[in-house]
Amino acid sequence: MHIEPGLVDGSKIFLSYATAAAALAYTGKVAFQTLMKDGPAALALRSAIAVALVFCFFEVFPHHPVGVSEVHLILGTTLLLVFGLAPAAIGLAGGLLIQGLFFEPQDIPQYGMNVTTLLVPLFATSVLARRIIPENLAYVDIGYREAFKLSVAYQGGIVVWVGFWALYGRGTGIENMSQIASFGAAYMTVVLVEPLVDLGVLAAAKAWRRLQGTALVERRLYGGA
Repeated sequence: MHIEPGLVDGSKIFLSYATAAAALAYTGKVAFQTLMKDGPAALALRSAIAVALVFCFFEVFPHHPVGVSEVHLILGTTLLLVFGLAPAAIGLAGGLLIQGLFFEPQDIPQYGMNVTTLLVPLFATSVLARRIIPENLAYVDIGYREAFKLSVAYQGGIVVWVGFWALYGRGTGIENMSQIASFGAAYMTVVLVEPLVDLGVLAAAKAWRRLQGTALVERRLYGGA
């Protein structure tokens, strides 16, 4: 998870319930659209894989506390490009919930903040992807420039949201601002790594064409919109 226990508490935490409800409602909307477009099997399979991967990202991959939160390699853009928006969002929300319920129960009160922090930047990144990736270009053919822009959008969005929760919970004191800055500086190093992971995964998918046309991956992975 991201937001540390106690960063936002008391009556202030109710804002996170509202933002999480909105983010999850939008997830439901895009999930329904995917269901209508690709069918229930595709949505279920991609979402299940995404949930399992996200759980690994949070619980198995290295993660270090820095400032007001923890630095994770989340690979949100990888999930978006390979599985599509709805499965990626379900994967992030589901993997986060499983980790909290079974491994980090003390973080459950922060679930609203964490799920908002993960999902809202994902939605913004999907909008950016539609703008910077030509409609006739398959995701497996994008270059480092596009992958880097998507990573900056997603990881930058996470930093902004974590900073917001920290300011909302603890104010603008020097110590809090210093911790926010430390977290932001550490987290943005992920931007240098994630595009390379994205391109590596996409190159592997391009070489393994047997996935094309299956329910396991987003249609756009191998073809234009």
